[in-house]
Amino acid sequence: MLATASSDEKLERLGALGLDHGINYASGSFVERANQLTDSRGVDIVIDSIGGQNLVDSVAVLAFRGTLVSVGVAARAGSAIEARSLWARNNTLRGVFLGGAILPEYARIHPMIGDMLERVASGELHVEIDRLFPLADAALAHQYVESRKAFGRVVITP
Repeated sequence: MLATASSDEKLERLGALGLDHGINYASGSFVERANQLTDSRGVDIVIDSIGGQNLVDSVAVLAFRGTLVSVGVAARAGSAIEARSLWARNNTLRGVFLGGAILPEYARIHPMIGDMLERVASGELHVEIDRLFPLADAALAHQYVESRKAFGRVVITP
């Protein structure tokens, strides 16, 4: 498994969670490095939570019939992907937004969320908690998230 992060420290922490190869995108091209690591084959699936130019660049690391999944826009920027960039290798672009599926797919989504919560509560699934902030410090919690220093979830408690 390959992953990208903005610091070597975050990549080290991902290594402890089973990462095979980490790419620090702040110090070099993740496209070049991913293609080196795969002998230019590319990867089967890219999950992108950044959007913007990162989403566009991710097309260049897809293998033949690879899938690019867009799950967020942390960069707060739109993406202009040229359809032809997907055609050459028969790639797929898919958008996923849980909020948009909750009502139309309630019968499927509601039990799925309940199952995940039970698996977290039992310890079967682990949620990486970076920091806890009291509600009174909600503004500080938001600043921390926006600083991009968080590794895992930031939780605001009552």
